[in-house]
Amino acid sequence: MAWDRLKKFFAKEKELAKEIKDEVKKIIVKDDKVAMFCYQCQETAKGTGCTVRGVCGKQPETANLQDLLIYTLKGISILREGHSLESRDDCEVCKGVDYFIANSLFMTITNANFDDEAFAVEIRKALEIREGLKDGGCVAKRLADHDVLTFTVDTVEEMQAKAISVGVLSTENEDIRSLRELSIYGLKGLAAYYEHANNLGYKNKEIVMFMEKCLASTLDDSLSVDDLIALVLETGKFGVDAMALLDKANCGTFGNPEITEVNIGVGTNPGILVSGHDLNDIVQLLEQTEGTGVDIYTHSEMLPTHYYPKLKKFKHLVGNYGNAWWKQKEEFESFNGPIIFTTNCIVPPKAGASYEGKVFTTNAAGYPGWERITVNEDGTKDFTNVIEIAKTCKAPIEIETGSIVGGFAHHQVFALADKIVDAVKSGAIKKFFVMAGCDGRMKSRDYYTEFAEKLPKDTIILTAGCAKFRYNKLNLGDIGGIPRVLDAGQCNDSYSLALIALKLKEVFEL
Repeated sequence: MAWDRLKKFFAKEKELAKEIKDEVKKIIVKDDKVAMFCYQCQETAKGTGCTVRGVCGKQPETANLQDLLIYTLKGISILREGHSLESRDDCEVCKGVDYFIANSLFMTITNANFDDEAFAVEIRKALEIREGLKDGGCVAKRLADHDVLTFTVDTVEEMQAKAISVGVLSTENEDIRSLRELSIYGLKGLAAYYEHANNLGYKNKEIVMFMEKCLASTLDDSLSVDDLIALVLETGKFGVDAMALLDKANCGTFGNPEITEVNIGVGTNPGILVSGHDLNDIVQLLEQTEGTGVDIYTHSEMLPTHYYPKLKKFKHLVGNYGNAWWKQKEEFESFNGPIIFTTNCIVPPKAGASYEGKVFTTNAAGYPGWERITVNEDGTKDFTNVIEIAKTCKAPIEIETGSIVGGFAHHQVFALADKIVDAVKSGAIKKFFVMAGCDGRMKSRDYYTEFAEKLPKDTIILTAGCAKFRYNKLNLGDIGGIPRVLDAGQCNDSYSLALIALKLKEVFEL
């Protein structure tokens, strides 16, 4: 009798929980105070999650479409899991799916894409791919009865309604939810690096197979906390593999980065400012602008363009304009010329910004009303519209003068190994500090500038990513000709820092 009463109690509790969940869904639709849930970035509201509007500027409708796009990718991945490494080349219906998965994941990264229409198009395409895989004979090895393989939506309204039930909070157990999302966020970064490598012709099917395994696993309720911890660690492993692939792609295409002094002033010609991370885009732009009287400037994470031999050879690659991504609303105003976002990080412009109408996006990046540069059938891009606008613009306004030094990726540092080892053995260098990653707009980030200034003069900072702008313009001097800030490059070049650390460990037999 007691057991029967207990079962009835739990059944009633379960029913009540479902009613509450259904009410929450209704509230999310009707009440703009809880219209979304996103906690993928460090700036998320109150450190817990954005529920009204993204701190990044993302609207709730956009956040929901991003959730639904991720969900559709999970369905594709379940169907693709059955393909072995060897069979993938023979799968006619699988062509282009590798890139689609990577690009779709990349679109959902913070500050990459704010365009609802672009997400709606991508969701419809994902459903077409899913149905094509099924028609082509792809069969799910697990989760064959899951809704993700059968649901349909077409209108944006239908997409919004569906998104509410498949977002982050659809996983009720907080531990399971956290581990699933941690893997997904790691996967987004991995996908970004994979796309850049892919754009240069470098591919790795094992990385793609893991992306699919990981996406599918986040719907598998049979996986325990321990299973998901293992998945998180495996995500990290493949993240390193993706960074290694991109390092190989960049260096194999443009040469090994070398010590370079980069101008931070301006010239007298009109210019185009390139932001983001994609080197394949900027090399095409450099080729198309050569001899036109239009100069090219890098912004934020594109600074390392100047370090590669086959890119720095272009004389009209004048310098780097501005600082980290979050200062763009002010710095773009003074640049005067057009801006190209090859990837993130986009900050929504102020109303009436002077550069509106002069901003272009490509790859995974997007913003409502901004012109998009697409890929031609032969894999090239046409930047004619950008170049023609640039010709009508004034030269950039100078916001600073001087130069900064970079190019200390692993090949260059290894070439200096003897000099560094001697400096360590003599006591001239006492410690290395790694300060890398992405910068942010919070006042507390001044800590890194102050920390760099207060470090003893016998220390070296190893850096990569836009965090460098907190200290790469400080006059920190050098140690026996070795700059005290060694910039390896973009955020993905943290891979170089790991190789450098391993090399130092080997040399000093640690």
